[in-house]
Amino acid sequence: MDDISQLIEADRRHLVHPLHHPDDHQQPLVVVEGRGAMLRDAEGREYIDGLAGLWNVNVGHGRAELAEAAAAQMRRIAFASAYIGATNEPAVRLAQKIVSLAYRNTAVAYFTTAGAESNESAFKFARYFWKIKGKPEKTKIISRTHAYHGVTLAAMSATGMAAYRNMFGPPVPGFIQVAAPYPYRWAGNEEAGIGAANAVEEAILAEGADTVAAVIAEPVMGAGGVIVPPSTYFPRLREICDSHNVLLIADEVITGFGRTGEWFALGRWGVEPDLVSFAKGVTSGYLPLGGVLASRRVHEAIESAPADRRFMHAATYSGHPVCCAVGLRNVEIIESEGLVGRAAEMGRHLLAGLEELRDLPVVGDVRGLGMMCGVELVTDRAAKTPALGLGPRLTRESISRGLLPRVRPGSADPPIGDTICLAPPLMTPPEVLDRIPQILRAAITAATR
Repeated sequence: MDDISQLIEADRRHLVHPLHHPDDHQQPLVVVEGRGAMLRDAEGREYIDGLAGLWNVNVGHGRAELAEAAAAQMRRIAFASAYIGATNEPAVRLAQKIVSLAYRNTAVAYFTTAGAESNESAFKFARYFWKIKGKPEKTKIISRTHAYHGVTLAAMSATGMAAYRNMFGPPVPGFIQVAAPYPYRWAGNEEAGIGAANAVEEAILAEGADTVAAVIAEPVMGAGGVIVPPSTYFPRLREICDSHNVLLIADEVITGFGRTGEWFALGRWGVEPDLVSFAKGVTSGYLPLGGVLASRRVHEAIESAPADRRFMHAATYSGHPVCCAVGLRNVEIIESEGLVGRAAEMGRHLLAGLEELRDLPVVGDVRGLGMMCGVELVTDRAAKTPALGLGPRLTRESISRGLLPRVRPGSADPPIGDTICLAPPLMTPPEVLDRIPQILRAAITAATR
């Protein structure tokens, strides 16, 4: 314990954490080991990993195959540039594999190291495409309220959660936000899917279609509260983008690689995007890796460019051999163990258990798709008044009972209650999934007592 106390003191002195405030690090959770869907802390206590790390440990913790893939590649060559005129086998093999699993119109992959970098890259792909097409004024990006696309400057500007922007503004010019397809709180006259898609069209017309490069959308909003769109939304959005000559970027940083019960989520609605940003599940978090998938239409624009208008976007670690070797082995595990189909089946199992929480007065909505579920809390069910500030208490009560969830802080404007976000590893056994609603029932009751 003395060693852990010293570690915590060193943490406070020397480390700034994501979303940092010192009050959160007086007694931090020190995780030292993971196996499957379970985590163990420095004091030997076990927890269900209710969010698969940060939505990313799809195949579960402690997979020796992934450590071995990294070690084997490091013994051959740890780093090799993928810049002009150079390549490496793991990057090529992984790109080939992902393209084969993605949308029918997908042609190529570009590799990054994280989701935010993937979205930044997707924005540049979109702007580059329109410049090559002789429409350099098409630069604006439309996103949605409650969206999360990362917190680098342009990604932050697309993110629809004010807490991530308040201390870092102003946002990058040329980013416009519209209402989300949020059935629980949709107040328009039209059905939520059609109404929210039409809100995008209204924004395109207001800005001028000749100035809009792309619309970016998560198939299921993750950090924003696991908001699942109606089935009408993405088909209508695809129609709108096509009719106004605007690209559609699918942010599949969370939803890719099986999380929703599909390899990539928009296939469920018969929609093919122009660009796909990915990360997280591609390596199950074992090493940092992300990327952008480009359609044949976008790829042809890159391939047809003269040398003086080449695609001058780059990153030192694009196509990193070790990360790509781990990514390839990880995708093979997802495929060979049938984890995509399992996510669909076990996701329905988890959601059914969570539905039983609706008898609690503070539970306003229960929603989910695949192995992504959300429980939104309210103080008045009839009025749908958002419950605010319950998150820290609920998290403490859940952790004390052996579950590590993630609670999305709510807001009064735009309205959303504190929302329990759940996305366990895709391989989580059903008996572990059954414990999650049981723990949450006790934790919610204690937190709201």
